[in-house]
Amino acid sequence: MPDIHVQTGIKLERLKNRMKTMAQIGATDKGGVSRLALTEEDRKARKLFIQWMQELGLTTRVDDLGNIYGRLEGIDPKASPVLTGSHLDSVPKGGKFDGTLGVLAALEAVETIKEKGIKPLRSIEIVSFTNEEGARFTPQMLGSGVIAGKFTKDYVYGRKDAEGLLFKEELERIGFMGCPENRITCANSFVELHIEQGPILEAEEKSIGVVEGIAGFYWLKLKVSGQSDHSGSTPMNMRKDSLVAASSIITDIYQWASERKDGLVATVGQIQAFPGIINAIPGETVFTLDIRHADPEKLEEAVSEATSIIQQSSADVTITEIGSNPPVRFSKEVTSLIEESCKDANVSYRKIISGAGHDAMYMNNITETAMIFVPSTNGKSHCEEEHTAYPDIEKGANVLYLTLWKLANR
Repeated sequence: MPDIHVQTGIKLERLKNRMKTMAQIGATDKGGVSRLALTEEDRKARKLFIQWMQELGLTTRVDDLGNIYGRLEGIDPKASPVLTGSHLDSVPKGGKFDGTLGVLAALEAVETIKEKGIKPLRSIEIVSFTNEEGARFTPQMLGSGVIAGKFTKDYVYGRKDAEGLLFKEELERIGFMGCPENRITCANSFVELHIEQGPILEAEEKSIGVVEGIAGFYWLKLKVSGQSDHSGSTPMNMRKDSLVAASSIITDIYQWASERKDGLVATVGQIQAFPGIINAIPGETVFTLDIRHADPEKLEEAVSEATSIIQQSSADVTITEIGSNPPVRFSKEVTSLIEESCKDANVSYRKIISGAGHDAMYMNNITETAMIFVPSTNGKSHCEEEHTAYPDIEKGANVLYLTLWKLANR
């Protein structure tokens, strides 16, 4: 393998300038971005990304999901390529690092390799996946999900946003309906650089998280039934308030999850009381429960325990599963190469499990996959205050650069 040295690694100022330029597309007043999938802002970001790749001399293409690829040709063009990238879409009033960093750090890493004047054995392809966030078209990770066989194209094309607009029609409207022949069908490996979106790396003063896997999840919807009555004329001792019953269940679940101490997390993210007016007792309350764990057996055990706690309530409760995904374990060989790159770059690191889903979760179904995390300031993400310090970004991009070179020449 030709030698490359981290002392002549990525150029942070170049990456920083691209990050700042991209952040102007969909910029919010408080320093974040709103760049939902297949909107005008998304179209502008895609155009700019393609422009930068073409200026670098990469071969670009778009597939029938709108996934964008840029290819640096290797010595053996028939060898399966190494993939790297993330996404450009955001949540409403989200941060400018989530997803975008993984795409632009990949571009910087490939440009750095190209500047060495030494071709890698395998081609390296940068990919920006469509609709990772799921903020406009649910569920999340539609672009990578079709590639990995999780969803069918027809299913994705038929997804509608809150205004009833179809995914397929919006993809065509912004001019990014590509060809099915352009999809990636064979990959040697996939590496995704991403912000942690949590507080662990910062708290432990580690520059890099070597991500060994992604926690599995169960999403449940609970409907608590009671009796809707007038708020003024119904005595307190004669009420069947569904919201009060729901709050008791939520408190019990929170207490149970807090006491486990094994990495389990449980979250009530949505709650709605009906009829939802100030002068009526809630006759029905609906809320969601998100349960996550990195161990498949413990995840199943946790769902069983949570269900038991809910059923022990005296309330009339209906439980419906609305989504799930088993825990994901990444490639030991690829994570080992990331560790090796951290040592080569002389940066601190720790092994970590991602609590959030990423495109890498689905790509793991079709190729050897791993992720690189960089710290999130105060653990914040999916908000305008989201931030990652540029010295940490430089370290993460250098680790990505070294890892891609190792993968492309193994």
